[in-house]
Amino acid sequence: MTAKNPRLAVVVKGWPRLSETFIAQELVALEEKGYQLEIWSLRFPTDKKRHPLHDRLKAPVRYLPEYLHQEPLRVMRGVMRNTVRSGFWRALGLWARDFARDRSRNRIRRFGQACVLAAEMPCDTSALYAHFMHTPASVARYSAVMRGVRWGVSAHAKDIWTSPDWEKREKLAGSSAGATFLATCTGFGAEHLKDLADTPDRVELIYHGLDLDRFPKPPETRSDDGLVRFLSVGRLVEKKGFDNLIEALAMLPADLDWQWDHIGGGGLGDQFKARADALGIADRITWHGACDQPEVIEAMRTADVFVLPSRIASDGDRDGLPNVLMEAASQKLCILSTPVSAIPEFIESGVHGLLSSDAPKALAGAMTDLARAPDMRKAMADAAYERLTRDFLMAPGIDVLDRRLATLFMD
Repeated sequence: MTAKNPRLAVVVKGWPRLSETFIAQELVALEEKGYQLEIWSLRFPTDKKRHPLHDRLKAPVRYLPEYLHQEPLRVMRGVMRNTVRSGFWRALGLWARDFARDRSRNRIRRFGQACVLAAEMPCDTSALYAHFMHTPASVARYSAVMRGVRWGVSAHAKDIWTSPDWEKREKLAGSSAGATFLATCTGFGAEHLKDLADTPDRVELIYHGLDLDRFPKPPETRSDDGLVRFLSVGRLVEKKGFDNLIEALAMLPADLDWQWDHIGGGGLGDQFKARADALGIADRITWHGACDQPEVIEAMRTADVFVLPSRIASDGDRDGLPNVLMEAASQKLCILSTPVSAIPEFIESGVHGLLSSDAPKALAGAMTDLARAPDMRKAMADAAYERLTRDFLMAPGIDVLDRRLATLFMD
């Protein structure tokens, strides 16, 4: 690393967000390695709760104009301050070519936010680093060109699969103000992005992993009172597949005593609750809404089976490798999921959990099998815990990311 305690501007979609605690975990670890971070958020917070990691982070948080019309003078000042920089006109040219292919308000907003960011970043900011390859990476890219500094990006799931290939190629091309590096958290996504990059080594696979110091040791025993407790954690959106899970719950055998707890927010909640009521299973379901991390972990410690029926949404959105699966494994909670994207990179079906089709009948069958086989649940949960502690801890990935970030500060 060429500078001691380098200053790094981190561009994120929103801060803080309970559904993106993997970002907070990473940034806390980078601070512990000596980075001076400043967070620039494109959106104001909407979550009412915070994760303990958010309180550990020392970095100041700045909010860019969420909508340009809300802060027109700030946007205008940002544009004017940058016009004296030669990089501004190059960034404007990049944006114009992007806008010709994507004539959206969001594309206009990206450039306005980039102007504010480039104008307001401290003078000693050495580089930019964005989380997510779509909007945050665009803002970081335009701003980096204006300021004449390097930038890097971490790509995850939706941002990979819903961004057009032309945009991904240009962000991965060193000759067109592309990212110095791109980190991504799944082998499945890494192979796709390497095919689009000018050189495959621009893309680095870095699993998020878990910092097990933040988690209690798994419980030694689970309840054997005959009630089977299913648990799911995830937003109520199409790609999580909870609509199919509700249908599956209604297909469980009449002699099976079960309950399902769901943790998470999301826009489809009313629709899902109405369907559960129509199927006559609402009294077996508890909707907890968004919960903080200690509440999630406590729920995992008392559940019997963790169910995440991920699927590919109609717009192409999908999970990568959901951190919540690793969190369930940290508490030796048996996992039932689907073979979507990178989930098989962590779960080998029949060894570390079960991977089922997301079809309701298949889910119901897998849930029934697990419900009636506590010894099998324990064996797979133990195997998943061993896999987690062997291959999916946080520290090795942070070391790789540190080496990649160091390339942003080289002369």
